[in-house]
Amino acid sequence: MSTHAKRERLLLADLLEAAGPDAPTLCEGWSTRDLAAHVVVRERRPEAAGIVLGPLKSRLDRVQAEFAAKPYEELIRLIRTGPPKMSPFAIKQVDEASNTVEFYVHAEDVRRAQPGWTPRELDPVFADALWSRLERSARLLGRKAPVGLVLRRPDGQTAVAHRGAPVVTVTGEPGELTVYAFGRQDAAQVEVEGDKEAVDRVGRAQLGMG
Repeated sequence: MSTHAKRERLLLADLLEAAGPDAPTLCEGWSTRDLAAHVVVRERRPEAAGIVLGPLKSRLDRVQAEFAAKPYEELIRLIRTGPPKMSPFAIKQVDEASNTVEFYVHAEDVRRAQPGWTPRELDPVFADALWSRLERSARLLGRKAPVGLVLRRPDGQTAVAHRGAPVVTVTGEPGELTVYAFGRQDAAQVEVEGDKEAVDRVGRAQLGMG
């Protein structure tokens, strides 16, 4: 049976291929080529992808630039075929745990940066899988929120992303809440409730893993 991560991987590859190498994405400063290189480096050069801060970050930048210089078709092929057998990501359970949300968010980075995009309807099983992961990671994703932040599904289920006052409540489907919590607030189709100043501050905040 296909996993969520595998389906999202193939969808991401299809979207990148259809958009071409020079299309915009929601990742600031990144074209589709840059995003494709990031995905490949993360899976195939984890020793470089793990360097995100400090003076050694230049190594990551250099490795990613090397991959971005490869033919775009090769990058798409590497995404589709997945990591090498010796990579931890080649283990199904690791792939599912690490890549389901990663690939979903990046697929939306491509989709939502294009003109005329429309919301994607997620099947209930996948929506629940995203919500489960969002519940577990909400505190990490919302740690830089400047005020209290609560994520809420339309059925009333909630996850506290940041404790504090005043409180901003963001309501939406799991896929939209995931986009919001990963720092793409302007691209998420959600309802945001709270004090106007607090809502504005959360909208500008650096949410997500960065």
